[in-house]
Amino acid sequence: MTVTMTASGAQLLLLALCVCRGFGLQQSAPRVRLSFKELMDTKAARPFSFSFNTSDYRILLMDQDQGRLYLGSREYLVALDMHNVNKEPLIGECANFVRLIEPWNRTHLYTCGTGAYQPICTFINRGWRAEDYLFRLVPGYVDSGKGKCSYDPKQENIAVLIHGNLYAGVHIDFMSTDAALFRTMGGRAVIRTEQYDSRWLNEPVFVQIQQIPDSAERNDDKLYFFFREKTLDSSGGASPSVLARVGRVCLNDEGGQKSLVNRWTTFLKARLICSVIGEDGVETRFDELRDVFIQPTQDERNPMVYALFTTAGSVFKGSAVCVYSMADIRNVFNGPFAHKHGHNYQWTEYTGKIPYPRPGTCPGGTFTPGIRSSKNFSDEAINFIRAHPLMFHPVYPIHRRPLVVRTGVDYRFTALVVDQVDAVDGRYEVLFLGTDRGTVQKVIVLPKDPTSMEELTLEEVEVFRTRSPVKTMKISSKRQQLYVSSDAGLTQVSLHRCGVYGRACSDCCLARDPYCAWDGESCSAFTPSTKRRSRRQDVKHGDPLRQCRGFNAKVEKRLRETVQFGVEGSSTFLECQPRSPQATIKWLFQREGKRKVLNRVGGVLKTNHGILLKSLNQSDRGLYHCLATENNFKHTVARVALRILDRDIVLALTAQDEDEVPQTRQAGPYPQSSLVSTPFPPEIRLINQYCQSYWEQLSPKQQQQRKRTSRRHTESQDQGLG
Repeated sequence: MTVTMTASGAQLLLLALCVCRGFGLQQSAPRVRLSFKELMDTKAARPFSFSFNTSDYRILLMDQDQGRLYLGSREYLVALDMHNVNKEPLIGECANFVRLIEPWNRTHLYTCGTGAYQPICTFINRGWRAEDYLFRLVPGYVDSGKGKCSYDPKQENIAVLIHGNLYAGVHIDFMSTDAALFRTMGGRAVIRTEQYDSRWLNEPVFVQIQQIPDSAERNDDKLYFFFREKTLDSSGGASPSVLARVGRVCLNDEGGQKSLVNRWTTFLKARLICSVIGEDGVETRFDELRDVFIQPTQDERNPMVYALFTTAGSVFKGSAVCVYSMADIRNVFNGPFAHKHGHNYQWTEYTGKIPYPRPGTCPGGTFTPGIRSSKNFSDEAINFIRAHPLMFHPVYPIHRRPLVVRTGVDYRFTALVVDQVDAVDGRYEVLFLGTDRGTVQKVIVLPKDPTSMEELTLEEVEVFRTRSPVKTMKISSKRQQLYVSSDAGLTQVSLHRCGVYGRACSDCCLARDPYCAWDGESCSAFTPSTKRRSRRQDVKHGDPLRQCRGFNAKVEKRLRETVQFGVEGSSTFLECQPRSPQATIKWLFQREGKRKVLNRVGGVLKTNHGILLKSLNQSDRGLYHCLATENNFKHTVARVALRILDRDIVLALTAQDEDEVPQTRQAGPYPQSSLVSTPFPPEIRLINQYCQSYWEQLSPKQQQQRKRTSRRHTESQDQGLG
């Protein structure tokens, strides 16, 4: 068979290889893969879906205090028990596609839906406690959803309620041509981004929004939002068509007095860079921002920003996760502004005079204590920010490289959440990455040496009964649960399934899952409160030799030796499947007490499931050891004793006599009584043993199907042996 590859295909393959290897991040195959059925067999997942017709399930709010998960879908709003999503779900009918659920106070939620291209909002009474099982719309109250929820359900929107004010990134017209960042409600004037000004927003797709304080001064509090938008550059070529952005506004912005009336006067944006440099020096950028997860730290002003990107093209599939620090983001916003200048009208650094107060500074804040309102900003400052909302420098990720990269695969990441896990040897950040093929990957990234990182994909599980892209995800560290939604439904998944890694201490240690540890008897969930003596865990190094002393020898002793038969001149397959795809396999051959690496002249075909020995002869009989090596730890996976049957005797025993007289005997496998009582030569006893074990493995149904064929074969055997 001839394999051909086009020039473009070769270039994409080379690009994928360069991206994988270029910056020292080693990708790994998932240690464990579970189908949906296998996941359900672990009893660590619960699927939820309506029995009636609906779609577009989205997790819109997770209330840890009440233990409620609020789910929006087409025509319905659902409150689920976070401990068990199938326990008495509370269901309410709502306006078309539900897109927003925000807590208003202790007893009420504010929710909005697309309303068949007429977005509307209302309040929901949920009661004081989850035990009240109260979930109903407030009768008689309906509010306009304009500026709060998109008209078109295909348009993404973001929203957050802060001190009674709703901040939302939405499209506010039927044709989805006017996108804006809005502030509504709360008794304050409605304020938005400049309308139809592509320098501010150019066909944006909003991804995430969150308040992050900048200092101890409350007047400095800002709202950060993440989105992607079309580029203004029309030069084509190497310029990307879509750019990832981070933007911000001050919460106390009231708009301008004469110019930018009811418009943000503190709106700024900057580009987010997530890229890798290949061995050839070419930079590959991931520009399609898909999801953002903001991981809190002990300092509320400096959370970690995890951003999920994909490549913009449809041919080359690639995904990456980059991590940004708020210090780097603030430095860019405090840096130079971008300015289009020159005969080519290119973006350059603005070197002119910067007005006071500096554009983007909050009124009444640390640097502007004498300015109490944005309406007091100078005309010069207002006009400058209208024309220069973009920062010149982009924001680069920590270490200027992605944390996770996927290239050369047939899927893309679609959603991201992160958990911080305390293990024996430190705290680790575990990433859960949803894909467009309906799976979730659990990944950790560890430093391997000063210049490279080691990415470990601990597992990949199918979370839906029917394949559907992951749409939204929420994580509860408190309950150790992950909640994943798609168009078809929602699944609640435990953060760990330690038992699937194996029954040996070495399997548990090599998995390097910070959620799991060896407790002396099994691989089980790790808790920091467990006594140190009874837990064996090594996430950083994954060294079973150090952690599992005394347990490894027991496993070797318990390993059962299997007997397998082969016929001279034919082929036989010796099966060996290590638990981990990261393990390398080596076969050893033992005969007359001597064990050496298998180096067979007759030919060996190695596969992922074992080896095929071709053209067997008597010198092949002996004991075969399948030795797996992972992370410098060697252990025996399988022992197979191969016995070779003489070809002439087998042919003689299986030959059919055309003149034989049919005898009326019971068809089926060899009768055990006759086999035991008849004095057979050694080769024939081996054949009988082989056939007996073969028949015992067949199910009754298979035996019934084989009766007709077996009867003649058995009778000829009896005649020949008699």
